[in-house]
Amino acid sequence: MKKIMKPKLGLQGPVVAWQDCWAGEASDQLMRTGTGSIYPSQDPLPPPGQFVEAMRELGAEFYVHHMFPSLAGQAEMIRDMAMYGMEVCLGNEYGNINGPYVEGTNRYDVPDEALLEAARSGMLIGLLYDEPEHLQINASQYRKDAYLPHWGGTEGCSLAESQASVGAAVAARVGHVRDVLEKAGLDADGVPLVSEFVFPTMFHALARAGMAVCPKIMKESFQSLQLSTALGAARQYGRAMWICADLWGPDAGPWFTRTSGFPGHSPEEYASALRMGYYMGPTHLFTENIDVLLRYGDGRFRKTEFGDVWDEFARGFVPEHPLTWSHRDADPDIVFIHSDDSNYGQNARLFGNRGLAAPEATQSVFHVWHLLSHGTIPAHGSCMHIPGYAFPRKRLKAEVPKERFPLEQGWPFPSGERVHPLYYPVNNVLVYDEKVRERQLGRPKLIVVAGERIEDETLKAVRRRAEAGATVVIAGWLAEGNWPESGRAGEGTWLVTDSFLTDERVMETVKPFLGSPDCWIQRFGGTEVRMSKADERGFTLDFEISGRRGKTI
Repeated sequence: MKKIMKPKLGLQGPVVAWQDCWAGEASDQLMRTGTGSIYPSQDPLPPPGQFVEAMRELGAEFYVHHMFPSLAGQAEMIRDMAMYGMEVCLGNEYGNINGPYVEGTNRYDVPDEALLEAARSGMLIGLLYDEPEHLQINASQYRKDAYLPHWGGTEGCSLAESQASVGAAVAARVGHVRDVLEKAGLDADGVPLVSEFVFPTMFHALARAGMAVCPKIMKESFQSLQLSTALGAARQYGRAMWICADLWGPDAGPWFTRTSGFPGHSPEEYASALRMGYYMGPTHLFTENIDVLLRYGDGRFRKTEFGDVWDEFARGFVPEHPLTWSHRDADPDIVFIHSDDSNYGQNARLFGNRGLAAPEATQSVFHVWHLLSHGTIPAHGSCMHIPGYAFPRKRLKAEVPKERFPLEQGWPFPSGERVHPLYYPVNNVLVYDEKVRERQLGRPKLIVVAGERIEDETLKAVRRRAEAGATVVIAGWLAEGNWPESGRAGEGTWLVTDSFLTDERVMETVKPFLGSPDCWIQRFGGTEVRMSKADERGFTLDFEISGRRGKTI
Protein backbone atom coordinates (compact mmCIF):
# COMPACT_ATOMS: atom_id res chain seq x y z
CA MET A 1 0.00 0.00 0.00
CA LYS A 2 1.39 3.41 -0.98
CA LYS A 3 2.23 5.86 1.76
CA ILE A 4 0.07 9.01 1.90
CA MET A 5 2.17 12.20 1.73
CA LYS A 6 -0.03 14.99 3.08
CA PRO A 7 1.33 18.53 3.22
CA LYS A 8 0.60 20.48 6.38
CA LEU A 9 -1.80 23.35 5.69
CA GLY A 10 -1.42 26.78 7.22
CA LEU A 11 -2.63 30.38 7.21
CA GLN A 12 -0.69 33.61 7.64
CA GLY A 13 -1.99 36.31 9.96
CA PRO A 14 -3.72 39.60 9.00
CA VAL A 15 -1.97 42.74 7.81
CA VAL A 16 -4.87 45.14 7.09
CA ALA A 17 -8.05 43.36 8.16
CA TRP A 18 -7.82 43.54 11.94
CA GLN A 19 -5.14 44.24 14.49
CA ASP A 20 -2.92 41.38 15.54
CA CYS A 21 -4.88 39.55 18.22
CA TRP A 22 -2.00 39.64 20.69
CA ALA A 23 -0.21 42.92 19.84
CA GLY A 24 -3.41 44.97 19.56
CA GLU A 25 -2.89 48.68 18.95
CA ALA A 26 0.81 48.16 18.17
CA SER A 27 -0.44 46.80 14.85
CA ASP A 28 -1.47 50.24 13.67
CA GLN A 29 1.80 51.88 14.70
CA LEU A 30 4.03 50.24 12.11
CA MET A 31 3.94 49.18 8.47
CA ARG A 32 2.62 45.64 8.16
CA THR A 33 2.78 45.55 4.35
CA GLY A 34 5.45 46.34 1.79
CA THR A 35 3.38 49.16 0.29
CA GLY A 36 5.34 51.91 2.02
CA SER A 37 2.61 53.24 4.29
CA ILE A 38 0.68 52.34 7.43
CA TYR A 39 -2.76 50.88 6.80
CA PRO A 40 -5.33 51.27 9.58
CA SER A 41 -7.09 48.03 10.44
CA GLN A 42 -10.48 47.67 8.74
CA ASP A 43 -12.35 45.28 11.07
CA PRO A 44 -12.78 45.15 14.86
CA LEU A 45 -10.24 43.22 16.92
CA PRO A 46 -11.28 39.59 17.55
CA PRO A 47 -10.33 37.77 20.75
CA PRO A 48 -7.26 35.53 20.30
CA GLY A 49 -9.14 32.32 21.03
CA GLN A 50 -11.83 33.12 18.49
CA PHE A 51 -9.18 33.81 15.85
CA VAL A 52 -7.41 30.52 16.49
CA GLU A 53 -10.71 28.67 16.37
CA ALA A 54 -11.52 30.34 13.05
CA MET A 55 -8.23 29.07 11.62
CA ARG A 56 -8.91 25.59 12.92
CA GLU A 57 -12.40 25.61 11.42
CA LEU A 58 -10.75 26.40 8.09
CA GLY A 59 -8.58 23.30 8.42
CA ALA A 60 -5.32 25.10 9.25
CA GLU A 61 -2.69 23.04 11.03
CA PHE A 62 -0.16 25.83 11.50
CA TYR A 63 -0.10 29.60 11.80
CA VAL A 64 2.45 31.88 10.11
CA HIS A 65 3.03 34.81 12.47
CA HIS A 66 5.11 37.82 11.52
CA MET A 67 6.72 38.95 14.74
CA PHE A 68 6.56 42.51 15.95
CA PRO A 69 10.08 43.88 16.37
CA SER A 70 9.01 45.19 19.77
CA LEU A 71 7.95 41.61 20.67
CA ALA A 72 4.49 43.00 21.46
CA GLY A 73 2.19 40.09 22.27
CA GLN A 74 4.86 37.53 21.41
CA ALA A 75 4.84 35.57 24.68
CA GLU A 76 1.04 35.56 24.81
CA MET A 77 0.82 34.33 21.21
CA ILE A 78 3.19 31.43 21.90
CA ARG A 79 1.25 30.56 25.05
CA ASP A 80 -2.03 30.43 23.14
CA MET A 81 -0.58 28.40 20.26
CA ALA A 82 0.54 25.81 22.78
CA MET A 83 -2.81 25.87 24.56
CA TYR A 84 -4.75 25.36 21.34
CA GLY A 85 -2.29 22.87 19.85
CA MET A 86 -1.58 25.05 16.78
CA GLU A 87 1.92 24.87 15.32
CA VAL A 88 3.56 28.19 14.49
CA CYS A 89 6.12 29.48 12.01
CA LEU A 90 7.74 32.81 12.92
CA GLY A 91 8.24 35.32 10.09
CA ASN A 92 10.52 38.35 9.87
CA GLU A 93 8.62 40.62 7.46
CA TYR A 94 7.65 43.36 9.93
CA GLY A 95 11.26 43.65 11.06
CA ASN A 96 12.46 43.78 7.46
CA ILE A 97 10.06 46.64 6.74
CA ASN A 98 10.50 48.62 9.95
CA GLY A 99 13.75 47.46 11.58
CA PRO A 100 15.71 46.99 13.77
CA TYR A 101 18.25 45.52 11.41
CA VAL A 102 21.20 43.23 11.78
CA GLU A 103 24.23 45.47 11.50
CA GLY A 104 25.27 46.07 7.90
CA THR A 105 22.06 44.61 6.41
CA ASN A 106 18.37 45.34 5.81
CA ARG A 107 17.43 42.09 7.59
CA TYR A 108 15.60 41.37 10.82
CA ASP A 109 16.45 38.15 12.66
CA VAL A 110 14.36 36.56 15.38
CA PRO A 111 16.20 37.26 18.66
CA ASP A 112 17.67 34.22 20.39
CA GLU A 113 15.46 34.61 23.46
CA ALA A 114 12.27 34.70 21.39
CA LEU A 115 13.51 31.75 19.34
CA LEU A 116 14.07 29.69 22.48
CA GLU A 117 10.74 30.69 24.02
CA ALA A 118 8.89 29.56 20.91
CA ALA A 119 10.91 26.36 20.50
CA ARG A 120 10.41 25.34 24.14
CA SER A 121 6.64 25.50 23.63
CA GLY A 122 6.92 22.53 21.28
CA MET A 123 4.90 24.40 18.63
CA LEU A 124 7.65 26.06 16.56
CA ILE A 125 8.12 24.52 13.09
CA GLY A 126 10.23 27.10 11.26
CA LEU A 127 11.62 30.60 10.83
CA LEU A 128 10.29 32.21 7.66
CA TYR A 129 12.50 34.71 5.83
CA ASP A 130 10.28 36.90 3.69
CA GLU A 131 11.55 37.39 0.12
CA PRO A 132 15.26 37.46 1.01
CA GLU A 133 16.29 37.21 -2.65
CA HIS A 134 14.24 40.35 -3.39
CA LEU A 135 15.80 42.24 -0.48
CA GLN A 136 19.31 41.15 -1.43
CA ILE A 137 18.90 42.40 -5.00
CA ASN A 138 16.70 45.43 -4.20
CA ALA A 139 18.26 46.54 -0.96
CA SER A 140 16.50 49.92 -0.87
CA GLN A 141 13.00 48.46 -0.94
CA TYR A 142 12.38 49.20 2.75
CA ARG A 143 15.53 50.58 4.33
CA LYS A 144 16.16 54.07 2.97
CA ASP A 145 19.07 55.33 5.06
CA ALA A 146 21.70 53.26 3.26
CA TYR A 147 22.12 50.60 0.61
CA LEU A 148 22.58 47.45 2.70
CA PRO A 149 21.58 44.13 1.10
CA HIS A 150 19.81 41.42 3.08
CA TRP A 151 22.77 39.11 3.59
CA GLY A 152 25.49 41.76 3.38
CA GLY A 153 27.29 43.76 0.72
CA THR A 154 28.87 42.28 -2.39
CA GLU A 155 30.50 45.38 -3.89
CA GLY A 156 33.81 44.70 -5.61
CA CYS A 157 33.05 41.00 -6.12
CA SER A 158 32.65 39.02 -9.30
CA LEU A 159 29.33 37.34 -9.95
CA ALA A 160 30.57 34.01 -8.57
CA GLU A 161 32.15 35.75 -5.57
CA SER A 162 28.92 37.65 -4.90
CA GLN A 163 27.00 34.38 -4.85
CA ALA A 164 29.56 32.82 -2.50
CA SER A 165 29.41 35.81 -0.15
CA VAL A 166 25.62 35.54 0.14
CA GLY A 167 25.86 31.79 0.68
CA ALA A 168 28.40 32.21 3.46
CA ALA A 169 26.19 34.72 5.28
CA VAL A 170 23.15 32.44 5.00
CA ALA A 171 25.13 29.42 6.20
CA ALA A 172 26.34 31.43 9.19
CA ARG A 173 22.77 32.30 10.17
CA VAL A 174 21.61 28.72 9.68
CA GLY A 175 24.49 27.54 11.84
CA HIS A 176 23.77 30.10 14.55
CA VAL A 177 20.12 29.08 14.89
CA ARG A 178 21.10 25.41 14.99
CA ASP A 179 23.74 26.11 17.64
CA VAL A 180 21.33 28.07 19.86
CA LEU A 181 18.73 25.30 19.74
CA GLU A 182 21.17 22.44 20.24
CA LYS A 183 22.83 24.12 23.22
CA ALA A 184 19.37 24.37 24.80
CA GLY A 185 18.75 20.66 24.18
CA LEU A 186 16.10 21.37 21.53
CA ASP A 187 15.49 19.76 18.12
CA ALA A 188 17.30 21.94 15.60
CA ASP A 189 16.13 19.84 12.65
CA GLY A 190 12.53 20.67 13.54
CA VAL A 191 13.08 24.42 13.10
CA PRO A 192 14.39 25.03 9.57
CA LEU A 193 15.07 28.45 8.15
CA VAL A 194 12.59 28.79 5.29
CA SER A 195 13.30 31.13 2.37
CA GLU A 196 10.18 32.55 0.71
CA PHE A 197 10.84 33.57 -2.91
CA VAL A 198 8.86 36.05 -4.98
CA PHE A 199 11.43 36.01 -7.81
CA PRO A 200 12.71 32.73 -9.33
CA THR A 201 16.29 33.57 -8.39
CA MET A 202 18.71 32.41 -5.68
CA PHE A 203 16.71 29.24 -4.95
CA HIS A 204 19.84 27.17 -5.37
CA ALA A 205 22.23 29.53 -3.60
CA LEU A 206 20.07 29.67 -0.47
CA ALA A 207 19.21 25.95 -0.55
CA ARG A 208 22.90 25.08 -0.79
CA ALA A 209 23.54 27.29 2.26
CA GLY A 210 20.99 25.35 4.31
CA MET A 211 17.54 26.94 3.87
CA ALA A 212 14.31 25.16 2.96
CA VAL A 213 12.77 26.64 -0.19
CA CYS A 214 9.32 28.21 -0.35
CA PRO A 215 8.22 29.45 -3.77
CA LYS A 216 5.38 31.91 -3.86
CA ILE A 217 2.70 30.93 -6.36
CA MET A 218 0.31 33.40 -7.95
CA LYS A 219 1.87 36.80 -7.04
CA GLU A 220 3.56 38.02 -10.28
CA SER A 221 5.19 34.72 -11.20
CA PHE A 222 5.24 32.49 -14.25
CA GLN A 223 4.08 29.38 -12.41
CA SER A 224 5.88 26.59 -14.29
CA LEU A 225 9.19 28.49 -14.24
CA GLN A 226 8.88 29.23 -10.52
CA LEU A 227 7.96 25.67 -9.56
CA SER A 228 10.44 23.90 -11.84
CA THR A 229 13.20 26.02 -10.33
CA ALA A 230 12.10 25.41 -6.74
CA LEU A 231 11.65 21.68 -7.30
CA GLY A 232 15.12 21.43 -8.80
CA ALA A 233 16.77 23.35 -5.96
CA ALA A 234 15.01 21.24 -3.32
CA ARG A 235 15.99 18.02 -5.09
CA GLN A 236 19.59 19.02 -5.78
CA TYR A 237 20.28 20.10 -2.21
CA GLY A 238 17.96 17.76 -0.31
CA ARG A 239 15.79 20.50 1.20
CA ALA A 240 12.16 20.59 2.22
CA MET A 241 9.86 22.55 -0.06
CA TRP A 242 7.10 24.72 1.35
CA ILE A 243 4.67 26.62 -0.90
CA CYS A 244 3.08 30.01 -0.23
CA ALA A 245 -0.14 30.77 -2.13
CA ASP A 246 0.23 34.55 -2.12
CA LEU A 247 -3.01 36.44 -2.70
CA TRP A 248 -1.21 39.75 -3.30
CA GLY A 249 -0.92 40.26 -7.05
CA PRO A 250 -1.25 42.43 -10.14
CA ASP A 251 -4.90 42.13 -11.11
CA ALA A 252 -8.21 43.63 -10.00
CA GLY A 253 -11.78 42.50 -10.51
CA PRO A 254 -15.28 42.04 -9.08
CA TRP A 255 -14.22 40.18 -5.95
CA PHE A 256 -13.83 41.11 -2.29
CA THR A 257 -10.84 43.46 -2.13
CA ARG A 258 -9.02 44.65 0.99
CA THR A 259 -6.76 47.12 -0.84
CA SER A 260 -5.12 47.59 -4.23
CA GLY A 261 -3.60 44.29 -5.31
CA PHE A 262 -4.95 42.41 -2.31
CA PRO A 263 -6.19 40.15 -3.60
CA GLY A 264 -4.74 40.56 -7.05
CA HIS A 265 -6.15 37.22 -8.26
CA SER A 266 -9.70 35.95 -8.72
CA PRO A 267 -11.27 33.30 -6.45
CA GLU A 268 -11.24 30.92 -9.41
CA GLU A 269 -7.51 31.42 -9.98
CA TYR A 270 -6.89 30.94 -6.26
CA ALA A 271 -8.78 27.63 -6.31
CA SER A 272 -6.68 26.35 -9.22
CA ALA A 273 -3.45 27.64 -7.68
CA LEU A 274 -4.09 25.78 -4.42
CA ARG A 275 -4.58 22.52 -6.32
CA MET A 276 -1.53 23.22 -8.46
CA GLY A 277 0.60 23.83 -5.38
CA TYR A 278 -0.78 20.77 -3.61
CA TYR A 279 0.05 18.51 -6.54
CA MET A 280 3.70 19.59 -6.37
CA GLY A 281 3.93 17.58 -3.13
CA PRO A 282 5.24 20.23 -0.70
CA THR A 283 5.84 19.53 2.96
CA HIS A 284 3.84 22.66 3.91
CA LEU A 285 1.36 24.86 2.02
CA PHE A 286 -0.06 28.12 3.36
CA THR A 287 -1.98 31.19 2.21
CA GLU A 288 -0.72 34.76 2.54
CA ASN A 289 -2.80 36.39 4.10
CA ILE A 290 -5.95 35.42 6.01
CA ASP A 291 -7.38 38.96 5.58
CA VAL A 292 -8.93 38.01 2.26
CA LEU A 293 -10.51 34.79 3.55
CA LEU A 294 -12.44 36.26 6.49
CA ARG A 295 -14.26 39.36 7.69
CA TYR A 296 -14.84 40.02 11.38
CA GLY A 297 -17.77 41.97 12.82
CA ASP A 298 -20.65 41.68 15.26
CA GLY A 299 -18.57 39.28 17.33
CA ARG A 300 -18.12 36.65 14.62
CA PHE A 301 -16.11 35.70 11.56
CA ARG A 302 -17.72 35.17 8.19
CA LYS A 303 -16.06 33.74 5.11
CA THR A 304 -15.59 35.68 1.89
CA GLU A 305 -15.68 33.96 -1.48
CA PHE A 306 -11.94 33.36 -0.98
CA GLY A 307 -12.61 31.80 2.40
CA ASP A 308 -15.07 29.45 0.72
CA VAL A 309 -12.34 28.46 -1.77
CA TRP A 310 -9.83 27.68 0.98
CA ASP A 311 -12.43 25.85 3.06
CA GLU A 312 -13.39 23.61 0.14
CA PHE A 313 -9.73 22.95 -0.62
CA ALA A 314 -8.61 22.16 2.92
CA ARG A 315 -11.68 20.29 4.15
CA GLY A 316 -12.91 18.76 0.88
CA PHE A 317 -10.35 18.51 -1.90
CA VAL A 318 -7.31 17.50 0.15
CA PRO A 319 -8.88 14.55 2.02
CA GLU A 320 -10.61 13.41 -1.19
CA HIS A 321 -7.36 13.50 -3.23
CA PRO A 322 -4.60 11.91 -1.14
CA LEU A 323 -1.03 12.26 -2.44
CA THR A 324 1.22 9.23 -2.82
CA TRP A 325 4.23 11.32 -3.88
CA SER A 326 6.22 14.30 -2.66
CA HIS A 327 8.40 16.97 -4.23
CA ARG A 328 11.40 14.73 -3.51
CA ASP A 329 10.14 12.32 -6.18
CA ALA A 330 10.41 14.87 -9.01
CA ASP A 331 11.87 13.06 -12.03
CA PRO A 332 12.63 15.23 -15.09
CA ASP A 333 12.51 14.53 -18.81
CA ILE A 334 14.17 17.90 -19.42
CA VAL A 335 16.95 19.26 -17.21
CA PHE A 336 17.79 22.94 -17.47
CA ILE A 337 21.18 23.74 -15.94
CA HIS A 338 22.07 27.38 -15.45
CA SER A 339 24.26 29.34 -13.10
CA ASP A 340 22.43 31.01 -10.24
CA ASP A 341 22.91 34.55 -11.56
CA SER A 342 20.07 36.26 -9.59
CA ASN A 343 18.90 38.13 -12.70
CA TYR A 344 15.12 38.17 -13.16
CA GLY A 345 15.01 40.74 -15.94
CA GLN A 346 16.18 43.98 -14.36
CA ASN A 347 19.77 43.24 -15.51
CA ALA A 348 21.17 45.08 -12.49
CA ARG A 349 22.29 44.65 -8.87
CA LEU A 350 22.97 40.92 -9.23
CA PHE A 351 23.23 39.49 -5.71
CA GLY A 352 22.92 43.11 -4.57
CA ASN A 353 26.11 44.18 -6.36
CA ARG A 354 25.60 47.68 -7.80
CA GLY A 355 29.11 47.90 -9.24
CA LEU A 356 28.85 44.80 -11.42
CA ALA A 357 27.37 45.11 -14.89
CA ALA A 358 25.05 42.19 -15.64
CA PRO A 359 26.85 39.91 -18.10
CA GLU A 360 24.88 39.42 -21.30
CA ALA A 361 25.14 35.67 -20.75
CA THR A 362 22.73 35.90 -17.81
CA GLN A 363 19.93 36.73 -20.24
CA SER A 364 20.34 33.36 -21.95
CA VAL A 365 18.31 31.92 -19.07
CA PHE A 366 15.28 33.92 -20.22
CA HIS A 367 15.82 32.79 -23.80
CA VAL A 368 15.77 29.14 -22.77
CA TRP A 369 12.54 29.54 -20.82
CA HIS A 370 10.97 31.19 -23.85
CA LEU A 371 11.99 28.15 -25.86
CA LEU A 372 10.87 25.52 -23.33
CA SER A 373 7.47 27.19 -22.79
CA HIS A 374 6.45 27.26 -26.46
CA GLY A 375 7.05 31.01 -26.46
CA THR A 376 4.58 31.79 -23.67
CA ILE A 377 7.22 33.02 -21.17
CA PRO A 378 8.83 36.24 -22.43
CA ALA A 379 12.41 36.21 -23.66
CA HIS A 380 13.49 39.18 -21.51
CA GLY A 381 12.70 38.19 -17.93
CA SER A 382 11.52 35.48 -15.55
CA CYS A 383 8.66 37.25 -13.74
CA MET A 384 6.24 40.10 -14.48
CA HIS A 385 8.44 42.83 -12.97
CA ILE A 386 9.84 43.54 -16.43
CA PRO A 387 8.82 45.83 -19.31
CA GLY A 388 5.60 44.89 -21.05
CA TYR A 389 3.26 44.43 -18.08
CA ALA A 390 0.76 47.05 -16.89
CA PHE A 391 -0.78 46.00 -13.57
CA PRO A 392 -4.51 46.70 -13.10
CA ARG A 393 -3.90 47.13 -9.36
CA LYS A 394 -2.08 50.39 -10.10
CA ARG A 395 -5.18 51.83 -11.74
CA LEU A 396 -7.27 50.68 -8.79
CA LYS A 397 -4.90 52.44 -6.39
CA ALA A 398 -5.03 55.63 -8.45
CA GLU A 399 -8.81 55.69 -8.80
CA VAL A 400 -10.04 54.51 -5.37
CA PRO A 401 -8.86 56.23 -2.16
CA LYS A 402 -7.79 53.82 0.57
CA GLU A 403 -10.51 55.14 2.89
CA ARG A 404 -13.11 53.38 0.69
CA PHE A 405 -11.62 49.93 1.25
CA PRO A 406 -12.55 47.19 1.69
CA LEU A 407 -14.64 46.84 -1.45
CA GLU A 408 -17.24 44.12 -0.89
CA GLN A 409 -17.82 43.70 -4.63
CA GLY A 410 -14.35 44.65 -5.78
CA TRP A 411 -13.75 46.78 -8.86
CA PRO A 412 -15.24 46.17 -12.32
CA PHE A 413 -11.96 46.01 -14.21
CA PRO A 414 -12.27 44.45 -17.71
CA SER A 415 -11.40 40.77 -17.40
CA GLY A 416 -9.67 40.82 -20.78
CA GLU A 417 -7.05 43.23 -19.42
CA ARG A 418 -5.94 41.04 -16.51
CA VAL A 419 -2.34 39.97 -16.82
CA HIS A 420 -1.79 36.97 -14.53
CA PRO A 421 -2.81 33.53 -15.85
CA LEU A 422 -1.46 30.35 -14.28
CA TYR A 423 -0.79 28.44 -17.48
CA TYR A 424 2.70 28.40 -19.05
CA PRO A 425 3.28 24.97 -20.58
CA VAL A 426 6.57 23.12 -20.09
CA ASN A 427 7.26 19.40 -20.42
CA ASN A 428 8.50 17.99 -17.10
CA VAL A 429 11.42 20.36 -16.49
CA LEU A 430 13.68 20.61 -13.44
CA VAL A 431 16.28 23.33 -12.94
CA TYR A 432 19.70 22.66 -11.45
CA ASP A 433 22.53 25.12 -10.89
CA GLU A 434 26.09 25.20 -12.21
CA LYS A 435 27.29 22.91 -9.42
CA VAL A 436 24.99 19.93 -10.03
CA ARG A 437 26.68 16.51 -10.00
CA GLU A 438 26.04 13.56 -12.28
CA ARG A 439 24.25 11.42 -9.71
CA GLN A 440 21.67 14.19 -9.26
CA LEU A 441 20.79 14.58 -12.93
CA GLY A 442 18.61 11.51 -13.24
CA ARG A 443 18.08 10.23 -16.79
CA PRO A 444 16.72 13.21 -18.71
CA LYS A 445 16.19 12.99 -22.45
CA LEU A 446 17.16 16.64 -23.00
CA ILE A 447 19.68 18.78 -21.12
CA VAL A 448 19.94 22.52 -21.81
CA VAL A 449 22.87 24.47 -20.34
CA ALA A 450 22.93 28.29 -20.16
CA GLY A 451 23.80 31.12 -17.81
CA GLU A 452 27.06 32.87 -17.08
CA ARG A 453 29.25 30.00 -15.83
CA ILE A 454 29.49 26.28 -15.12
CA GLU A 455 31.79 24.19 -12.96
CA ASP A 456 34.19 21.80 -14.68
CA GLU A 457 32.78 18.74 -12.94
CA THR A 458 29.25 19.69 -13.97
CA LEU A 459 30.32 20.19 -17.58
CA LYS A 460 32.02 16.78 -17.60
CA ALA A 461 28.87 15.18 -16.12
CA VAL A 462 26.73 16.74 -18.85
CA ARG A 463 29.12 15.47 -21.52
CA ARG A 464 28.94 11.95 -20.09
CA ARG A 465 25.15 12.13 -20.18
CA ALA A 466 25.35 13.05 -23.86
CA GLU A 467 27.66 10.15 -24.54
CA ALA A 468 25.15 7.88 -22.80
CA GLY A 469 22.36 9.00 -25.14
CA ALA A 470 20.99 12.37 -23.97
CA THR A 471 20.54 15.35 -26.26
CA VAL A 472 22.48 18.36 -24.93
CA VAL A 473 22.12 21.96 -26.10
CA ILE A 474 24.78 24.16 -24.51
CA ALA A 475 25.82 27.80 -24.75
CA GLY A 476 29.03 28.22 -26.73
CA TRP A 477 30.76 30.32 -24.07
CA LEU A 478 30.32 27.43 -21.62
CA ALA A 479 31.56 24.72 -24.00
CA GLU A 480 34.60 26.51 -25.41
CA GLY A 481 37.94 25.01 -24.45
CA ASN A 482 36.40 21.61 -23.78
CA TRP A 483 33.87 20.44 -26.39
CA PRO A 484 33.25 23.48 -28.61
CA GLU A 485 32.13 21.54 -31.68
CA SER A 486 28.57 20.35 -32.34
CA GLY A 487 27.89 16.79 -33.45
CA ARG A 488 27.44 13.28 -32.16
CA ALA A 489 28.69 12.53 -28.66
CA GLY A 490 28.76 8.77 -28.18
CA GLU A 491 25.14 7.69 -28.35
CA GLY A 492 23.78 11.21 -27.96
CA THR A 493 23.84 14.70 -29.45
CA TRP A 494 25.97 17.71 -28.49
CA LEU A 495 24.76 21.03 -29.92
CA VAL A 496 26.78 24.17 -29.20
CA THR A 497 25.03 27.49 -29.84
CA ASP A 498 25.59 31.19 -29.37
CA SER A 499 21.85 31.94 -29.41
CA PHE A 500 18.93 29.97 -28.05
CA LEU A 501 16.58 32.37 -29.83
CA THR A 502 17.92 32.76 -33.37
CA ASP A 503 19.85 29.55 -34.04
CA GLU A 504 17.44 27.46 -36.11
CA ARG A 505 19.30 24.28 -35.14
CA VAL A 506 18.24 24.78 -31.54
CA MET A 507 14.50 24.63 -32.22
CA GLU A 508 14.98 21.75 -34.63
CA THR A 509 16.89 19.81 -31.96
CA VAL A 510 14.67 20.47 -28.94
CA LYS A 511 11.25 20.40 -30.59
CA PRO A 512 10.76 16.60 -30.20
CA PHE A 513 11.18 16.99 -26.42
CA LEU A 514 8.96 20.01 -25.76
CA GLY A 515 5.64 18.18 -25.57
CA SER A 516 2.35 19.81 -26.45
CA PRO A 517 1.60 23.52 -25.93
CA ASP A 518 -1.76 22.31 -24.62
CA CYS A 519 -0.29 20.47 -21.61
CA TRP A 520 2.02 21.39 -18.73
CA ILE A 521 3.53 18.25 -17.19
CA GLN A 522 5.41 17.57 -13.95
CA ARG A 523 6.34 13.99 -13.08
CA PHE A 524 6.95 12.56 -9.62
CA GLY A 525 8.27 9.00 -9.78
CA GLY A 526 5.53 6.93 -11.35
CA THR A 527 2.96 9.70 -11.18
CA GLU A 528 2.41 12.34 -13.82
CA VAL A 529 0.61 15.61 -13.08
CA ARG A 530 -0.88 16.98 -16.30
CA MET A 531 -2.26 20.53 -16.29
CA SER A 532 -4.18 22.25 -19.05
CA LYS A 533 -6.19 25.43 -19.53
CA ALA A 534 -9.68 25.40 -18.03
CA ASP A 535 -10.47 28.75 -19.66
CA GLU A 536 -9.29 30.51 -22.79
CA ARG A 537 -6.23 32.21 -21.25
CA GLY A 538 -5.36 29.74 -18.51
CA PHE A 539 -6.31 31.67 -15.39
CA THR A 540 -7.76 28.36 -14.18
CA LEU A 541 -6.48 24.85 -14.69
CA ASP A 542 -7.76 21.35 -15.29
CA PHE A 543 -5.77 18.51 -13.75
CA GLU A 544 -5.21 14.91 -14.72
CA ILE A 545 -3.17 12.59 -12.54
CA SER A 546 -1.91 9.43 -14.19
CA GLY A 547 0.48 6.55 -13.56
CA ARG A 548 3.22 5.35 -15.85
CA ARG A 549 0.76 3.42 -18.02
CA GLY A 550 -1.52 6.41 -18.39
CA LYS A 551 -4.14 5.31 -15.87
CA THR A 552 -6.00 8.25 -14.40
CA ILE A 553 -5.96 8.33 -10.61
